[in-house]
Amino acid sequence: MEKSEIQIIVGKRIKELRIQKGITQVELVGRMRGEIDPTNISRMESGKTNITIYQLYRLSEGLEIPMKDFLDFELPEK
Repeated sequence: MEKSEIQIIVGKRIKELRIQKGITQVELVGRMRGEIDPTNISRMESGKTNITIYQLYRLSEGLEIPMKDFLDFELPEK
């Protein structure tokens, strides 16, 4: 599996969790106390950026969920 494929899967998971919480990307940035541009959230959710562990930590704080929830998915079979 390519790195970009995993980025897309994780990004979709981030978006799914954010939508479940009923918040916008801009609201998520506010919950993360700024210091991140809303376009960065968009790039993460679309899989266009390689998310760091620290970014996942900050997202988990903003969404008030455990970090492990971002990785709660099955990889597609080859």
